[in-house]
This record gives sequence, C-alpha cells and structure tokens, in this order.
Amino acid sequence: MKKIHILFVAVVLSSSVFAQSQDPVIDAIVKEATENSQLEKLAHELFDKIGPRLVGTPQMQQAHDWAVAKYAGWGIAAKNEKWGEWRGWERGISHIDMVSPRSKTLEGTQLAWCPSTNGKTITAEVVILPDLADSLAFQKWLPSAKGKFVLISMNQPTGRPDYNWEEFGTKESVDKMKKDRAGQIEAWMNRIKKTGKTNQTLPVALEKAGAAGIVTCNWSRGFGVNKIFGAHTKKIPTVDIALEDYGLLYRLAENGTIPKISVLTDSKEKGMVPTYNTVAEIKGSEKANEYVMLSAHFDSWDGGTGATDNGTGTLTMMEAMRILKKVYPNPKRTILVGHWGSEEQGLNGSRAFVEDHPEIVQNLQVLFNQDNGTGRVVNISGQGYLHSYEFISRWLSKVPEKYKDKLETRFPGSPGGGGSDFASFVAVGAPGFSLSSNSWLYGSYTWHTNRDTYDKVVFDDVRNNAILTAILIYQASEDAAKTQRDKSVMPFNSKGEQGKWPEQKKATRKGGAD
Repeated sequence: MKKIHILFVAVVLSSSVFAQSQDPVIDAIVKEATENSQLEKLAHELFDKIGPRLVGTPQMQQAHDWAVAKYAGWGIAAKNEKWGEWRGWERGISHIDMVSPRSKTLEGTQLAWCPSTNGKTITAEVVILPDLADSLAFQKWLPSAKGKFVLISMNQPTGRPDYNWEEFGTKESVDKMKKDRAGQIEAWMNRIKKTGKTNQTLPVALEKAGAAGIVTCNWSRGFGVNKIFGAHTKKIPTVDIALEDYGLLYRLAENGTIPKISVLTDSKEKGMVPTYNTVAEIKGSEKANEYVMLSAHFDSWDGGTGATDNGTGTLTMMEAMRILKKVYPNPKRTILVGHWGSEEQGLNGSRAFVEDHPEIVQNLQVLFNQDNGTGRVVNISGQGYLHSYEFISRWLSKVPEKYKDKLETRFPGSPGGGGSDFASFVAVGAPGFSLSSNSWLYGSYTWHTNRDTYDKVVFDDVRNNAILTAILIYQASEDAAKTQRDKSVMPFNSKGEQGKWPEQKKATRKGGAD
C-alpha cells in the first residue's frame, strides 16, 4: 500500500505478506470467497431476473422478498421492515419512433413515474424549446407548444467521448470543442433560466399548456449514455432519447424540416404502497447488544438494472454475510446488514432505521457502507472521528496485503459523503464509514444510466471487496475495545472557513405522490 505523510492522512501497513494470515477465520474467509463464490449467481438473479429496483415498484418488493429468502437459505435470520409508503408505479414497454421525414425506431425510454398513454400511440411534431427574452415572452410562447413534443435538453456538439478527442484530435481542435461546448452549456442554462422555470417545473408548465409530451437527453457527457431520472409530468409522456437520435431530431427541427415522432408509454399507477428495508442478523454470543453493521442501498433507478448502483454494494454485503455465517457463526457482537430502500430519493430507508432503532445506533461498534460502483475499495476516510485511526488501522492490519493493495486511509478525515447511507449514521454521531471504490468510469458511464447492467460488473473486484468487508466485520466483532466516538476539530478550508458536522435530517416516510 501507498504510504502518505500528510496532515490528517495515514495509510495502514500490513503486518503480513504471507499467503496465509495465521488466523484460521481469515484464512477460511478467503478460501470460501475464492472457491465457493456466489457473486455471479446472485448478480444474475438480482439484475437479470428481477431487474431494476425503483422504490415503490413491484420489482423492489420482489427484490426484498428474494433477499429474505436467500438469507434464510444460508441460515441467517432476515426480515423486511416497513419504514414508510411511496407512490407505486410499474414500468411497461416504451415505443419511440420517428415517422417523418422518414421512418426510424429511436433509442429511448420513458422516465420513472412517466404517465401511461393508455394504449394509444401519440403522434405529433417536434419543436425545440425556444431561446426567449424572459419569462413573459415564455408565457406568450406557451400556447404554441400545444399538441407538440418539446425538446428541452441541449443538443450536444459531439457524440465522441473526451478521451477519444484527446487521443486522436489536435490540441487546437480539442481546445475549441471544449470551449464551444462550455459556451453552449452556459447558453442553454440561460435559456432555461429565462423561462422562469427550473428543469423540474418546466415540464409541468408545458404539460399545462397542452404539449403532447416532453423529450429529454440527459447525456452522460463524453460517454454516449443517458442519465435516467424521474418524470415530472402527470398526464403526458416524458421520454429520454439517446444522444444520436436526439441530435437527429434537434437538427431536423432546427433547420426547418419539422420531424414527427410517435410515442407509446405503457405504465401502471399502483397507489401508495408500503416501503421496506431488508435487515438480516447473525446474533452475537458474548456482546449481543453491541452491533457491527454492513450497509448498502437496495433501490436503484430503473433505466438499467442497477448493477453498479448499488447492486455491487448489495452483492458485497450479502456475500460477506454468507461467508461470515459459514466460517464465523458465533460472533462476539451481533452482526447486522441493512439493505436500504429509497436511498435515491434522500437516504430515506437508512434515516428511518436510525430514527426507529436508537438502541442499535447507541451501541454500534461500526458500520461499513459500499455504494460507488464495481471497483476495488481504495479509500477509507475516518469521517472526522478522532480515534478512527486506532481501530480501523488495527482491523486493517489483519487483512492480507493482496486484499488492500493500493488502499489508502485518511484520518481523521472529514464527515462528508452525504450522498450515501453511512451519512445517516454519521449525522447522529455513530461510527459509519464508506468503503470507497476506484472508478471504472462509474460517475460518467454507469451511474444512473441505461447502461448500468450485469455486463459492467468486474467480479474479481467485487470478490476482493467481499473478502475485505468480511475480515473488517470479523475484526470489529472480536475487538476487545469498544470504538470511541470523539469528534475531531473540523479543519479550515482555503477560505478560512471551518467545516461543520452534518445535521440529522428526518426520513421522508411518504413520498412520490406529488
């Protein structure tokens, strides 16, 4: 591992370079994970058969039930614990076709919570959101959107990824492309701003004006894939179209050859449905009322199948639990795993768990969360806990070198990463930590995109993470000392501003109906 001598930064050095750790439990963890891995089977069942896990959908409930059954088959007690209600919705098929000036099937899909066209195919002309002077001009223009599909995303200037430009383009052409693109982005943001609406309220205004539908292209810049979020319309379809086909429609409309498209979206509203966390437990033998926890959110966006967000985190924790039950069936402390619902809508499942289980939070030895893709864990931050160096270093020192190669730690670190579930615990002073992975282009290629599927999983890396997690949980369970929660003094930034510890936010227990 790399050793860094910087203030608040440290790296744990391994005490062993041998193939065997001289700890029979650690050796058994490694052996079970490498010789009897269940990762590929679990991935196929969860990603291919069940599919995406949007909160409030039948697939989300199916996934919860599947996880409970899997744990039961491994002899682990598990349950689905209700924490709230959400708008129930079920995705059906999407058909999007250009019918004029020629015929072409377009690559695209309805966004989450998109209204159904009730079996009817809507055919209409396509227009571009115009560049108007101000919100008054926008209000005057709105009636002309009636009966039209409105393009509300910028047309990208290039469909090639940046690394493609940098490998083959001249410096002058690369610089020009980036400068032009930055200008276009700023101009489009101003175009939206001048309507007096936001990206969320603009579709609502167009719907009220009688538009036939909304067309977006939430392109993941440089990689030709689409970010998949939710629709903001209630009666008309909102579809997201891939860059290549969106650009085709945009150029035709921009140059006076008005295209027509046909759209059919099949979906079902299910009313308000119960939402759950799946929680599994291996009971402690000596300190049953103290807890070590594995953590990963279970829900996903539904453009792909949620393979790397957060299917790989889910698989890591399930596989670690399976292995621990087999080779370490009588832990000193109780081992829990939380598979959280509605992380994508605001960490709601984990926040609800924190609110509902103060007895666990108060007696939590440690929580490890994984939620940023398929790569090997390469960073652990102390999250601002003054003594995190002591206990995390102690546990990591027992991990064989192979499974922490290039792993860096930062102590005491700062409490950040509010975008994932460990932050729900840090906000109440509990020792929650992120097992942060290397990129594999997670942020620009799979995160919230229609390409987040089984084939993007790097199973060797996920296997490594399951081994690392299982060993850390084993060490935390066995540790004679209870972890300390003293907070460090927050560091100052370059502006001389001192950071703040995160405030606890309440879970949204009922959502998605607006």
